[in-house]
Formats: sequence, C-alpha cells, structure tokens
Amino acid sequence: MNFERAKHLLEENDGAGNTFKATAKPVLIGTAVVGATTMIFSIIVALTDGLKPELIGNLSLLHPPFLLGLITGGSMIYWFCGASIQAVTTGAYRAVKYIKANIKLEGATKASVEDSKAVVEICTKYAQKGMLNIFICVFFATLAFAFVEPYFFIGYLVSIALFGLYQAVFMANAGGAWDNAKKIVEVELKQKGTELHAATVVGDTVGDPFKDTSSVALNPIIKFTTLFGLLAVELAVSLTAQRGASFSHALALLFFIISAVFVYRSFYGMRIEEAA
Repeated sequence: MNFERAKHLLEENDGAGNTFKATAKPVLIGTAVVGATTMIFSIIVALTDGLKPELIGNLSLLHPPFLLGLITGGSMIYWFCGASIQAVTTGAYRAVKYIKANIKLEGATKASVEDSKAVVEICTKYAQKGMLNIFICVFFATLAFAFVEPYFFIGYLVSIALFGLYQAVFMANAGGAWDNAKKIVEVELKQKGTELHAATVVGDTVGDPFKDTSSVALNPIIKFTTLFGLLAVELAVSLTAQRGASFSHALALLFFIISAVFVYRSFYGMRIEEAA
C-alpha cells in the first residue's frame, strides 16, 4: 500500500471537507436567526399591545434605548467571539507546555496513556472553564438588559441575531480559507517545511478556532438569548408594573455587575502567564 499517496488524497479530501463545513455552518446559524426573528416579533407584539401605532414609534433609531440596545447586542457578539477564542488559545498553550515538559517528542517511543489523558484533561478543563464564564455572563446579561428597558432589550435581541449571523458567516468562511491555504501549500505546491508553509500554519491556528469554535457556538448563543429573553422580558414588565421602575433598575444593576465579573474572568482569568 502506498501510504504517501493515501495521505495525499486524504489531505485533498480534508480541504474539500473544510469547504463543505464553511458552507454548511452559516446555514445552521441561519436557522437560529429564523427562530430568533419569530420570538423577537412575538415580544414586539406583546410590548406594543398588538402593534399599536403610538407604541411602534419606540422601535426607531430615534428612540435612544432602542439604538443603545442595537449597539450593546453587537458588542456582546464580539465579546463572545474573543472570549471563546481566548479559552481555546489558553487551553492549547497549556497542553503544548505540558507536552514539551513531560513527553519526549524525539525518538520512536510513544507517549504513555497517562500522558495522553493528561493532555486531554488540560484541554477539557480550559474548555469547560471558558464556556462556564461565557454562559453565566450571557445568562445574567440577558436578565440585566431585559430589566433595563423593554425597547432597549428588543434592540439588543435584534442586534444579537443580525451581528451573530454575519459574524458567524465571516468566521466560518475565513477559518476555512486559512485552513485550505495550508492544504494548498502542502498538497499542490508541495512546500511543506518552508517559510511559506510556516506562515500558513500560523494562519491555520487562527482559522481553527474561527471555524470550529466561535462560529458554530454563535448558534446556541442566539437561540438561548432570544428564547430566555422572551421569558425574561415578560418577567421584567410584570415586576415593573407591580414594584415600580426603581426596583427593576436595581435588579438590572445587580445582574449587570454579576455579568461584568464573568466578562472579566473570561479574559483576565484565562490569560496566559508564565508564572501560573
């Protein structure tokens, strides 16, 4: 059996698979946005008392809370992408550091099962830590913004869906392009081990978390935010009617502080430090 030929064909097929994934993932995100649109519209109908004209005017760029909600939703999408990539980067760094310190890469001796398990454990630990920070932040941010102002929250949800859709399309396609650039250098140009190949490897390390982490994870972020937001805004409106706006704003501040703590943890708690 010609292993070199088989490897060459597998590399070509991997490039085709990257293209398929880059095409299919935006479709997956699109289904989330379709569902989000339906739920957002149901919130609009409820808050405007059946689409009354005098209340529809609040869904305008001239209504400051709505405009601020649009800006806030977009910022949440970019924070999420950065935080998820940070978690992957830190986990990969810790795994590589462990391998260099404990596993002999030179020679024919294979890594032990215990060493392999340790590497998997490191990657799992940082993945879970990163996702826990992100989930708690998204949960409390959704509560906080729902209690701030209903039309602010509608703008927030609209922005989450729109920014999330186009950011996911960009990251899936950009990640696939970076990965396939490496495949072209290896398979078609046959320049593995050159400076050109080293440059494409660097690009691939960015492309992998783009296409395999952040882009696909935007799907549950959009779905959870809109679904949970539908319940949160109903709770916020009812509590405001019963206890007053000051009570709702106090809860919004509390929830926002909790969310901000985990935003801090998602970056500064996941930093790569040599002393750690």
